[in-house]
Amino acid sequence: MFEILQYHFIQRALVASVLGGAICGVVGVWVVMMRIPFVGVAMSHAAFAGAIFGLLLHVNPLLCAIIFCLTSTVFIGPIADRGDVDPNISIGIIFSFVLGIAFLGMGMIKGPKTEALNFIWGNILIISAQDLFYLFLIALVVIGFLLLLYKEIKAVLFNRELARAIGIPETVLFYCLLFLCGATVTINLNIIGGLLIFSLIINPPSAAYQLTYKLKTMYVLSICFGIGSCLLGLFFSYIFNVPSGAVIIIVSSVIFGLCLVFSPKRKVKKYEVPKA
Repeated sequence: MFEILQYHFIQRALVASVLGGAICGVVGVWVVMMRIPFVGVAMSHAAFAGAIFGLLLHVNPLLCAIIFCLTSTVFIGPIADRGDVDPNISIGIIFSFVLGIAFLGMGMIKGPKTEALNFIWGNILIISAQDLFYLFLIALVVIGFLLLLYKEIKAVLFNRELARAIGIPETVLFYCLLFLCGATVTINLNIIGGLLIFSLIINPPSAAYQLTYKLKTMYVLSICFGIGSCLLGLFFSYIFNVPSGAVIIIVSSVIFGLCLVFSPKRKVKKYEVPKA
């Protein structure tokens, strides 16, 4: 069993599990507390559409995925603010658009679509050293952003209007949170896959929310659940020789189910914002 640790692809997969699980855990707290869970779906499909057109144009698919994903984040906020609609509505509009683009791109690919399908399902065992570097870079940015602006982010998560009233540039922060969410989804495209990354962003923080009323504790638990889901998913996928991305998501769902069963909040109907 332990002899497989000598292989470089296993070592990269383990590091990717820790980094990917951690940043998905942090970003997931933002998504859950802002009540915009659909953003993960929209971002993942935008990244997938970008990767498809990268293949069509014979340029780096990851670069195109980042451009598509981050461009979609630029439109989500303004549509919600200027259109006076709920952010989930604007996210749904963007999702519909990028979904159409993704399927259009798939139809335009001639010959085998194996490489394109890899972006749907992901495979943590085939990530490159370059992918790992990008993952490490976005992890530094996300964690640094959280530590530097913790109080301001907390205010935006609690109430955007109240944050604006006390002088916090909530619009800029809101867009930054969406931007980092898009970057996280894109970087994890090769690891979890475009159809599954949404679950890794939602399940760990949702599980953490069931166990605590404190925001700091929620961050810690969400990170632990994200990392644990990736590591356990990787382990079970090796044992049973099944796709790692799917097993990672199943593990994260099981963790949420267990937290829900033992949650002290299970009889509480009101949705409460965790305290500091």
